[in-house]
Amino acid sequence: MIEVIESYLAGINHELAVFIVSMLPIIELRGAVPFGISLGMDWQVVFILSVVGNVLPVPFIIMFFRPIIDYLEKTKLFGKIASKLKNRTKSKVSNVTKYKMFGLFLFVAIPIPGTGAWTGAAIAALMKMRIKHSLPAILLGVIGAGIIMTAVSCGVGGIISHFF
Repeated sequence: MIEVIESYLAGINHELAVFIVSMLPIIELRGAVPFGISLGMDWQVVFILSVVGNVLPVPFIIMFFRPIIDYLEKTKLFGKIASKLKNRTKSKVSNVTKYKMFGLFLFVAIPIPGTGAWTGAAIAALMKMRIKHSLPAILLGVIGAGIIMTAVSCGVGGIISHFF
């Protein structure tokens, strides 16, 4: 997968490539960190670019996801797809509902398939959470996922040895 992304983004500098990959839905930070590390970039740069890139779309998703999905559900062309996406996102709401902000943080922070900033922001939008509450929870979750993915990608020992 890394080779496919690398060939697609050939010609742009590595920093911009990592930033762009971290903004993509599904791939997000979870793919951007190992991608950047595999390019030989410094883990601190990869971490910062991945976190910033992954969080950048979040406010827009929180503000516009629900109105756009509601509109698309009413159209013939996209109605079924929008309903399916909305129901799929709602199925993950139960993981967050009980603990609200802490639940949203955990949902985003644990780097497993189906979690992440995009889904967390969509859940926040469907739960009608205020952006001033959901954005910090998602940001902290992205930072947590970034720490986990960086540690896994570089090896915990490689990161610790950098500080000592």
